Amino acid sequence: MKNLNNRLRTIIAAVMMLIATLPSLAEDFEVDGIYYNITDETAKTVAVTYKGSDYDSYSNEYTGSITIPSSVTYSGITYSVTEIGSGAFDGCTGLTEVTIPNSVTEIGDGAFYNTSWYNNQADGVVYINNVLYEYKGTMPKGTSILIKDGTESISPWAFDGCTGLTEVTIPNSVTEIGGFAFYGCTGLKSIIIQNPDVVIGEDAIPEGVEVIMKK
Repeated sequence: MKNLNNRLRTIIAAVMMLIATLPSLAEDFEVDGIYYNITDETAKTVAVTYKGSDYDSYSNEYTGSITIPSSVTYSGITYSVTEIGSGAFDGCTGLTEVTIPNSVTEIGDGAFYNTSWYNNQADGVVYINNVLYEYKGTMPKGTSILIKDGTESISPWAFDGCTGLTEVTIPNSVTEIGGFAFYGCTGLKSIIIQNPDVVIGEDAIPEGVEVIMKK
């Protein structure tokens, strides 16, 4: 069910991206076989995006081993690579390994859906560098999670449908909680947040969940 939800969310994200970029291709530019979207012209930051123009047919073409650089230069401008966009590697069944730099602090929903790399990850909380990407597998009932210190962000939809989750402790290092991060967590009773300045995304925390802020 979670994989189906991932697929549906990725389709929605794809449609929104297509609407926003028509009639252009999905990417702003390509360097060394990796495609990028500019996310902030002033800050000079980019996100890795899917490869190819026909996203609706899932013709994503990344294969083998991919190394994402921490910065990339295009048309004489150097950009920091800070994000992997939603669906960036979705459907890349031939993608076996991804090296991600520490400069990446955000990973979008469904970025690694249906890739060999993700399928080979152990069940449980999947971390990618300092990002909590998502919970893989079926969570046991009555689960309490202490997110590891040093984690900087929680991806959108990270715990989607984890009905067994009852409590989460989020360390001071986390500065952003992605939208819908705890969507469908019907058993969730409380979230302890140790950073009072954390940015909480749209509908990240379900109604009725006790939020405990600790300094």
